[in-house]
Formats: sequence, C-alpha cells, structure tokens
Amino acid sequence: MSPAQAAVQGFGAVSDARARVLVLGTMPGVVSLAAGRYYANPRNAFWPIMAALYGIDAQADYDIRLAQLRDAGVALWDVLAECERPGSLDAAIVAGSARANDFAAFLAAHPAIERIAFNGAKAAALFKRHALPQLAGLERPLCYLSLPSTSPAHAAQPLAAKLAAWRALAQA
Repeated sequence: MSPAQAAVQGFGAVSDARARVLVLGTMPGVVSLAAGRYYANPRNAFWPIMAALYGIDAQADYDIRLAQLRDAGVALWDVLAECERPGSLDAAIVAGSARANDFAAFLAAHPAIERIAFNGAKAAALFKRHALPQLAGLERPLCYLSLPSTSPAHAAQPLAAKLAAWRALAQA
C-alpha cells in the first residue's frame, strides 16, 4: 500500500430480527469513519431522507436514530467490509482491495429481509461483483433497488429529486 492509499474498515450492521429492508452504502466516508457513525457528514442527505420516509428524527442523537431505523424495519450496512481508499470517494477505491461483508450469513440471520437498496451506483456495482456470488444458493427472492447516492459528492441532484427516487424504498 502506498502512502496515498489508506486501508479502511467499515462498521458492523445496524439491524434486528424485524428488518425487512437492508440499505447498503459502499464504505463510510472519512467524516463517518472519524465519528464512528453511519452518514455522519452533515451534508449527506441520508438522515433527512429517512426522516421523510419513516418519520425518523434526523436531529436526534445517533443511537435514537438507529433505534428508529430498526423500529421501521430498516437495517443499515455497507457492501464492503474493508478496502483501500484515499479520501471518501467511492471512485478512489483501489482495484483489487475490496472485501465484501458476509451477506450469506447476514441474510440467513435476517429471514424477513425482502428488499436490498443500494445507496448509489458504486454500492450496487460492488455488490453485484463481490457479494452476489455468495448468494447463489439463497432460496428466497430479493428485490434490489438502485437509488441515487445521498453523498454530498453527488450534489448535482437536488434533495427533492433524491427523495423522490428513494420513496420507492418505502413503497416497495
């Protein structure tokens, strides 16, 4: 690994037995990693979108927001368990360094999950490449939703447009 590359490890899943939906990012950004919290960057649209979809209090303490997500049947995780990536951009993930989380075990432990939503195109692509092969023997159908990234790096799409697309998550 060169000095310009940084090894990063993701967080554990936020979930419980009530989870019906799994929202997957790629890997937490620098701000989130430093804070030890999913979607900690105040410019990230994730929490405002969850507030609009599920009535989560986007201003509440982090642990309360996570509890509200679980109460809504939403699990939260990332496609990657670890990778090398300088900075926060998904595009900066070093090819060949990505290691996916264990989705076969996760889904076996969460039999009520019926939908997997990807927070951004890179999460969907990495899941297809690194995680989907793990699920070849899965005996239940899953609905996959590719949604626009809530990242502030994708500021060209306004919050209203992102929210409109994310409404499919709550309606599916």
